[in-house]
Amino acid sequence: MTNYGAIPTSSHPSPAIDLEYISRAKHRIKSGLATRRPWKSMFDFESMTLPHGFFDAISRIKTNLGYFRANYAIGVLFILFLSLLYHPTSLIVLSILVVFWIFLYFLRDEPLVVFGYQIDDRTVLIGLSVFTVVMLLLTHATSNILGSLLTAAVLVLIHAAVRRSDNLFLDEEAAAVTESSGLMSYPSS
Repeated sequence: MTNYGAIPTSSHPSPAIDLEYISRAKHRIKSGLATRRPWKSMFDFESMTLPHGFFDAISRIKTNLGYFRANYAIGVLFILFLSLLYHPTSLIVLSILVVFWIFLYFLRDEPLVVFGYQIDDRTVLIGLSVFTVVMLLLTHATSNILGSLLTAAVLVLIHAAVRRSDNLFLDEEAAAVTESSGLMSYPSS
């Protein structure tokens, strides 16, 4: 007797979706993006003033670059993305590079260790930035890339110079408590 119309089934059950893996990935995304400061805090117009001099500007730039490091990286990648909209090959390469950025910079909960040496976040940021620029330059969109990076650098430096840094929480615990309560306290000028 033949069994027409029967759907063959595999003797091996299909692997179940690993819910624990998905949960860990969600947690890593949230904790990875936790290094990003609130955009509202970054663009607080009450904290935007001209520096009092050259040394004040340099001090603000150093503090703000360290404090808003992840935000600036996201902004630079976004400006780079916009400049490559008419270069599909470069856009594909950038998309692949963004995956590297996500896993090596934004989603890492533990320090990166290469050949037994621990690499700090600043070195990872510089390394990924250089790697991104080199890979994109190989796609022959040099003028767009250099123009967008120059534009991004100028915008980052202007923001870092005009954003007052005296009201930033350098203590992570104070920042977490204030951000979770939804209240922001600013010292009076």
